[in-house]
Amino acid sequence: MNDAYVLYHNPRCSKSRAALALLAERGITPRLVHYLETPPDAATLRRLLDALDLEPRALLRTGEAPYRTLGLAAPGIADDALIEAMVAHPVLIERPILVRGTRAVIGRPTERLLTLLD
Repeated sequence: MNDAYVLYHNPRCSKSRAALALLAERGITPRLVHYLETPPDAATLRRLLDALDLEPRALLRTGEAPYRTLGLAAPGIADDALIEAMVAHPVLIERPILVRGTRAVIGRPTERLLTLLD
C-alpha cells in the first residue's frame, strides 16, 4: 500500500474500479476510503474541495435522488449547506477522487488521475 495516495472509492462504480485498475497498472496501491460506508466529515470535505480547487456545487452528483429531493439545484444554497448535504448523503459526492498530498483530482475521465502520478 502506498499511503502517498488515497482513493475515495465506490467498488460498485465502474469509473472507480477503472481508477483502481489504472493505479495498479502503474504499481500504485492507494489507501482506499470507501466513502459510502465511512463518509467524510465536513472538515475533510472542505480539505478535499481545497485540494481539488472546486466549489462545493462542482462536487455534487446531480443525477442522484437526494439532489432532487433536497432541492440542491436551487441557486443561492450556501456552501456549508451543500457540504452538510454531502456529509449526510455521501452518494452525492462525485467519484472517484485521488488525493496525493495537498492535491487531488476527480477521475472522470480516468486518465485525469495521471496528473497526480510521478
